[in-house]
Amino acid sequence: MYQPKDSSKSPRFTGVRTFMRLENIRTTDNVDFVVVGVPFDTAASNRVGTRYGPQHIREFSVLLRPYNPDQEINIFDYCSGVDYGDIDVVPGNIHRTYDNMVEGLNPILEKDVTPIIMGGDHSISLGNLRAFYKKYGPISLVHFDSHGDTWDNYYGEKYMHGTPFRRAVEEGLIDVEHSIQVGMRGPLYGPEDIEDARDLGFEVIPMKEVRKIGQEEVLRRIHGRVSGDRPVFVTFDIDFVDPAYAPGTGTPEVAGPTSYEALEYVRGLDGLNMVGFDLVEVLPAYDHGEITAALASAVAFEMITLVALKKRREKASETASTKREKEFS
Repeated sequence: MYQPKDSSKSPRFTGVRTFMRLENIRTTDNVDFVVVGVPFDTAASNRVGTRYGPQHIREFSVLLRPYNPDQEINIFDYCSGVDYGDIDVVPGNIHRTYDNMVEGLNPILEKDVTPIIMGGDHSISLGNLRAFYKKYGPISLVHFDSHGDTWDNYYGEKYMHGTPFRRAVEEGLIDVEHSIQVGMRGPLYGPEDIEDARDLGFEVIPMKEVRKIGQEEVLRRIHGRVSGDRPVFVTFDIDFVDPAYAPGTGTPEVAGPTSYEALEYVRGLDGLNMVGFDLVEVLPAYDHGEITAALASAVAFEMITLVALKKRREKASETASTKREKEFS
């Protein structure tokens, strides 16, 4: 069983920086989740520097503790996990980076280990989805973002951080009829920037509608869209959150959720058959006072908590099944 160092016995400022002070071991044996970095950012259209996002999140995450009071669970009573390190990226070469990602994620997915993937810009999601497709076929997507990232191209380039989900639909990687995007807002080039995602098959809930219908209804729609046994991949762009709470990102958009609301959205995904997560677009150079790192590490912590909650349900089901077998034997 792998779990973090106990910071009441080992000071947080000691040791090599890993997520949550987990062991830095590249293994899939006896683990339920791994934290993986993909420090690629040369598909960004404006500010670059998200290549430093994984290490920035890791640096702050040493403050995390194993018990989640909001979900009432000690993660490591049910889960074992490690910091798997980073995928080897190729700066400036997105296609070789995608190949490395698929190759690097395959052994994790083959063992049914859940990866918590930290970017990097949002272009990395296409590499993630290619890897998940090899394991699961077309997968349901829950996408939190202020942008739809379904543009056709930037500057004539098809593979940028604003295009991954159009490419994923074109490649057949997403079960788009059971996928949803939440939080889109800000100035656009035209109405097609929202409607294109709907035309591709996504359900889209822009931020204006989110505020109108409320968080509880948004979560109800998410569960209605992707419920059942369908495998679900969650992608969380930190610019989903209002820049007052997450300034450290490349393309901030005002009028978004608070940090508390963002965490509640992740917590509200409990019960879905989630098999992987990514968290992208954390840009340390603009992260005043490390408040973006604080939020990003908390989002990743909540993602890991969802893995623990799923394991707890599975354990309870197994216990109940064993009890029934004994009663009728």
